[in-house]
Amino acid sequence: MDETAPPTKSNIPEYSVSEVSGAIKRTLEGAFGRIRVRGEITELKAYASGHIYLSLKDEGGKLRAVIWKSAVGRLGLKPENGVEVIATGKISSYGDRSEYQLMIDRLDYAGAGALLARIEMLRQRLAAEGLFEATRKKAIPLLPQVVGVITSPSGAVLHDIKTTISRRFPRRILLWPVPVQGEGAAERIAAAIAGMDRLPAHGIPRPDVLIVARGGGSLEDLMAFNEEVVLRAAAACRLPLISAVGHETDTTLIDYVSDRRAPTPTAAAEMAVPARTELLADMAQKAARLIGGLDRALQGVRRRLEAAGARVPDLPAILGTARMRLDDRTQRLTLALPNLLAARAGALVRVERHIPDPGALIAARRGALSLVGLRLLAGLRGAVQRRRDAANRVAPRLSPAGIHRKLGEQSGRLQVLSARLESASYARVLARGFVLVRDVAGHPVTQAATVTPGARLKLVFGDGEVSVAAEGRQGKLPL
Repeated sequence: MDETAPPTKSNIPEYSVSEVSGAIKRTLEGAFGRIRVRGEITELKAYASGHIYLSLKDEGGKLRAVIWKSAVGRLGLKPENGVEVIATGKISSYGDRSEYQLMIDRLDYAGAGALLARIEMLRQRLAAEGLFEATRKKAIPLLPQVVGVITSPSGAVLHDIKTTISRRFPRRILLWPVPVQGEGAAERIAAAIAGMDRLPAHGIPRPDVLIVARGGGSLEDLMAFNEEVVLRAAAACRLPLISAVGHETDTTLIDYVSDRRAPTPTAAAEMAVPARTELLADMAQKAARLIGGLDRALQGVRRRLEAAGARVPDLPAILGTARMRLDDRTQRLTLALPNLLAARAGALVRVERHIPDPGALIAARRGALSLVGLRLLAGLRGAVQRRRDAANRVAPRLSPAGIHRKLGEQSGRLQVLSARLESASYARVLARGFVLVRDVAGHPVTQAATVTPGARLKLVFGDGEVSVAAEGRQGKLPL
């Protein structure tokens, strides 16, 4: 085949890539224009540039979408993964990647079902964190000095709150105006709650209680009070917070986070401020009860005092009796002392009469002593004579021959007794192999039954002693 041959002619038109991409873009934008697409948000990504990229999907397909930075502020809601929305925008294509996408400039929730599902998901998540626990609730003060109100400055809500507080008990009202619906309302409400909590600043008084309120509306109108940023600000608020959003049948998530929930703004004002007339009536009733109680207590004390006084003896009578007794004792003591001295003197006189004459008594004692001396002298003379006579009788036996004979007799008798004593000595028995058993105190042990196992014993042999410990009884020895 000749490579230099010209190419074959064709009736199919030829386009460049740019022409095809531009034609497709013009076709998409011209055929669809501005449209609304319903789907679930997925693959949400927010970039530092401010643009948001996401996809919308349903059970049959997926559509790429983009939200330019200039459109983020007027979307109408904050996009989140898993939320079903209706996106408004126009279809365009991106030629560099041969992709088409939806450029979104507004988002709306796809009906009440999607809103309720989103609210329920947020409620469950915050409940799991403990933001709805009853232990977090703060008590509402009885009589606040300043009532903080966060609501729209226009409308009947603020008027109802002011009128109710003025009627019940006039208090200072501190208003923080905020939009209660629409774009940015949630952030403004959260900032107002945090700002109230940071007061006082620049001379502005700090509220004692805070009311967050708005009138009734649709579920979409109340969505600002279901936003997470508002709920977390309410949970972090240190002021007692009363929520009054919507009518009695309306329920928002801020009702779960707040310390008290009021069905209406008027009811919120009634919770925050007590009725002055009711307080006065209650104080009057309590004062009457207090006075009555004090009267009853005083009467009881008075009765007890009177009863105690009746049991107390007559002090003047007691003092008079004591004084009379003292006078009597004084008189008797005055008379008793001379009488006692007279009695003691009479006793001394009587004793003196019975005392003998000392001279006669000494003479009698001297005569008796002389008699005893004579008797003693006679006795000594007789005793000396008897000793002399006995010595004369013993003198013949004290000759040397008599003494040698007497010593011989006594020596022979001593030898006989010594032999008998030696034969009866236990040392001879020990020398034949017997043993004398003694306990630690040195007492002889004569029976095996008296020895306990482990007892310390001493065995006395013929040539010494040995200490042993008893092991136990073995029974009787054979005869």
